[in-house]
Amino acid sequence: MPESTPGRAAAEATPAGGLGTFERLLSLWVALAIVAGVALGHFAPAVPDVLSRFEYAQVSLPVAVLIWAMIFPMMVQIDFGAIVGAGREPRGLLVTTGINWLVKPFTMFAIAYLFLMVIFAPLIPEELGRQYLAGAILLGAAPCTAMVFVWSYLTRGDAGYTLVQVAVNDLIMLVAFAPIVLLLLGVSDIAVPWDTVALSVVLYIVIPLVAGWLTRVALIKRRGIEWFDGVFMRRIAPVTPVGLIVTLVLLFAFQGEVILNNPLHIGLIAVPLVIQTVLIFYLAYRAMQLLKVRHAIAAPGAMIGASNFFELAVAAAIALFGLQSPAALATVVGVLVEVPLMLALVRYANRTRHRFPAERPVSPVRAER
Repeated sequence: MPESTPGRAAAEATPAGGLGTFERLLSLWVALAIVAGVALGHFAPAVPDVLSRFEYAQVSLPVAVLIWAMIFPMMVQIDFGAIVGAGREPRGLLVTTGINWLVKPFTMFAIAYLFLMVIFAPLIPEELGRQYLAGAILLGAAPCTAMVFVWSYLTRGDAGYTLVQVAVNDLIMLVAFAPIVLLLLGVSDIAVPWDTVALSVVLYIVIPLVAGWLTRVALIKRRGIEWFDGVFMRRIAPVTPVGLIVTLVLLFAFQGEVILNNPLHIGLIAVPLVIQTVLIFYLAYRAMQLLKVRHAIAAPGAMIGASNFFELAVAAAIALFGLQSPAALATVVGVLVEVPLMLALVRYANRTRHRFPAERPVSPVRAER
């Protein structure tokens, strides 16, 4: 049967910029979702209260289901035989890993300290600033795990290689998160929610990956690779952005009151987080370009460090400082600014695809037998 590269159907279904009509308006839908979520939490607090009961190890199960919907279109494209090819292109993995763990946590600390403890000192009391700084540190020590599959999908990323990057990132996170947080918070004892880390990996990676693989095998065996690429992938393409919008409504419904009660500080906290996101993306993306890494690897790799594993950061902030703590608020602000900003970076990555080496079929999608 003829071969095709991962995401070929999605790419063909979208304009040259890499985004379809619905996806090009995602910034608008995101803004409306944030407003709807905050309004829902404010005017119908019973809804988030009921949904918050469906939680285990501080992981929201309704949000987990929506994240499955977001990343399933990416997972269903993965050919496990192609994952082996990641070893033939180690530069992308090395850049992503180095930026995530040797650069990102420390630039987050430095930038957040400069703004929250120095520049904004006249506007934020010192103790409150330290709490906000703690939330920023938790964000910086938790590179993205689940949402990167969405950004990879929107930039036509190499599905197999993205999976490898995320898997390596998760393994490092299991052992490096606590020591880095300990070092940057400067405390002697910290309770890291290990069960949250482990459960999140299972929920956001293992389950959708297995479901995607089983679906892919069954459909290709029954209908063929051409139908899979040309029909099935086109039909499920809207699932990712719709899942993203509904997820945002829920997330901001949970935190609506906190956001409404702290409008000025929301803006102040957002400043270092935005600078940090853009800086980390630029460092990784530029390094990939200089090393002549393929765009399908470079774009998702830069997105992993630029975005955050906000589920873990929020859970850790709640476990360490409390649900209504300023540290928890800072992690929520991370969610507030991340999605619109990452969508802007997706657009930038799609517009600069020509600056990278021409794509070659490194990760072919083959019909499983």
